[in-house]
Amino acid sequence: MPPPKIVVTERLPEPALELLRGAGSVWAPGEDGPLAPEALRAAVRGAAGVVTLLYDRVDEALLDAAGPQLRVVANVAVGYDNVDVRACAARGVAVTNTPGVLTEATADLALALLLAVSRRLGEGERLVRAGTPWSWSLDFLLGDGLQGKTLGIVGLGQIGRATARRARACGMSIAYCGPRRADAAVEAELGARYLPFPQLLADADAVSLHCPLNDGTRHLIDADALVRMKPSAYLVNTSRGPVVDEEALVRSLRAGTIAGAALDVHEHEPAVHPGLLELENVVLLPHLGSATRETRTAMAVLAARNVAAVLRGEPPLTPVVAS
Repeated sequence: MPPPKIVVTERLPEPALELLRGAGSVWAPGEDGPLAPEALRAAVRGAAGVVTLLYDRVDEALLDAAGPQLRVVANVAVGYDNVDVRACAARGVAVTNTPGVLTEATADLALALLLAVSRRLGEGERLVRAGTPWSWSLDFLLGDGLQGKTLGIVGLGQIGRATARRARACGMSIAYCGPRRADAAVEAELGARYLPFPQLLADADAVSLHCPLNDGTRHLIDADALVRMKPSAYLVNTSRGPVVDEEALVRSLRAGTIAGAALDVHEHEPAVHPGLLELENVVLLPHLGSATRETRTAMAVLAARNVAAVLRGEPPLTPVVAS
């Protein structure tokens, strides 16, 4: 019997590929970057396992193309909004993600973004690179300190908690909201107050988004949410782009409804709203939340371990359960 076919939609770090080669016959594209939908459907034909990235849409059409022998889809991300989990479950296809291994890297970046936008680091860096004449003065590129301010965290999961710890080290207090209240021990560790979402928006000096993308969180930050925030507040997004209505955000930033925004993710990624590009009070990154060598390798290895486990007939290590 031939070894099971395993498709990876983008080239992975060698330690992950080595694990997958021990579990089956690996197919990988010759070039980096997203496969077009038709190319992806052609690639997965006959596959027993597929390792996907966050931009790969796993829907009924892809499942039909793969065929009945498909047993596992391993998404190299914590989020899995690109995967139709219910459709997979109906066909007996396991879905896995990569929680835990990217927590610290993403929390690092969330705090870095908050510092960058509140201290106007992007503006200063652009000024220096442009060769613009400048001179030190007491009112030159003044930003805002974090000490004594409140960070409002939307979604106090692993990454939200890790971000809160970093913010506490900077002298911030923590408020949070979410579908359920955290354990008392977590609240005590972080000194965190649980608030309804509208109250959190009104109280926070900065709002950091750490929620999954689903029907309830798409455009969670819209015009109504932005107008509830303080004019001096900052918005940070390292979760998923469509959690923020970027058109509303641009209008709010232009009007001074909030002080600034720092985005690692974008609503129509990889495209960036042109209005955001025109604004000085915005920090923009190309989805770098987990982009350390150590983290990206750990993510790929965990996905590979999930595929290998399922193909051996064992339970996946980090399964996603259909809701």
